[in-house]
Amino acid sequence: MTVSRRVLVVDDNIDAAHSIAALLSLSGHEVRIAHDGHAAVRLALSFRPEFIFLDLGMPGLDGFAVAQRLRAEPGFESVRIIAVTGYGTEQARPRCLEAGFDQHHLKPVDPKFLASLLSNVSR
Repeated sequence: MTVSRRVLVVDDNIDAAHSIAALLSLSGHEVRIAHDGHAAVRLALSFRPEFIFLDLGMPGLDGFAVAQRLRAEPGFESVRIIAVTGYGTEQARPRCLEAGFDQHHLKPVDPKFLASLLSNVSR
């Protein structure tokens, strides 16, 4: 049985964001998309997602800053924030943890991984 999740996908690469969102929507999840950090924060506060797939390298407010801002908001302690990025350096992973990310994954993300992550009811 698939559990429907509220998911926010954030990426300044429009095609990448829409590809992940389409895959998740087809799996029965409620998905919203933001293409920049400021829009991501606004949308997260109103949509209240359970999962956020967040790119790191965006102009303006980057993914690190978005994660930090959201972690400071009441109710966002249990939201799963997953970095989906091209940043695979040794420095990126520790910075993700410091910013409040739960996981760090390189693009492209395996669709089977996404499905298993969202179907995992226990957090």
